[in-house]
Amino acid sequence: MADEEIDDVDRAILYALQEDARNMSSGDIAERTGTSDSTVRKRINRLESSEVIKGYSADVDYQQAGYPLRMLLYCTASISDRGELIPEILEIDGVISVQELVTGEQNLLVTAVGESDSDITPVAQALLDMGLTVADEVLVRSHETTPFGNFNNG
Repeated sequence: MADEEIDDVDRAILYALQEDARNMSSGDIAERTGTSDSTVRKRINRLESSEVIKGYSADVDYQQAGYPLRMLLYCTASISDRGELIPEILEIDGVISVQELVTGEQNLLVTAVGESDSDITPVAQALLDMGLTVADEVLVRSHETTPFGNFNNG
């Protein structure tokens, strides 16, 4: 959104959508922000078209869905290749996210889920087959998120 800065109304909209996008109507958000329903809808459309809002997705509890293992795999890829590898890594069965890291030797953080170790091992092997070094594997007990608080300080 280089043309228009994100203001307090935009931040309040982002916070509300992070809280519960499925059940939060534009009217509900308008009440919170002291604006009109149409203003909220226009703002949401602008935030979507400028890709500040990249999409909407379900917050899945993988453990409840039968995939109790969540593994973080810290990897190293050549700096020139790491960005290009991300789409390919996301195609690996069991991978749910990839983060590009900018400090430290490891420069990719791959998160994978599975029912057992036998589901995670092929993920690590696929990463190795792509030429990445898997420097560390960390088993996660729980993973919780919250809306970004600065969006609620308007």
